[in-house]
Amino acid sequence: MTRILTCALLLLGLAACETAKGAGRDISKAGNAISGVAQDVQNSF
Repeated sequence: MTRILTCALLLLGLAACETAKGAGRDISKAGNAISGVAQDVQNSF
């Protein structure tokens, strides 16, 4: 469920950007979100 939500947010973020600089920010935010989810999963073990 979390993976689907993360992918959906990634697609929305990429669709919203208009410039290469905006794309870089969107990709960075998506990477941070994925890292946060990965950290949460790791902490749950």
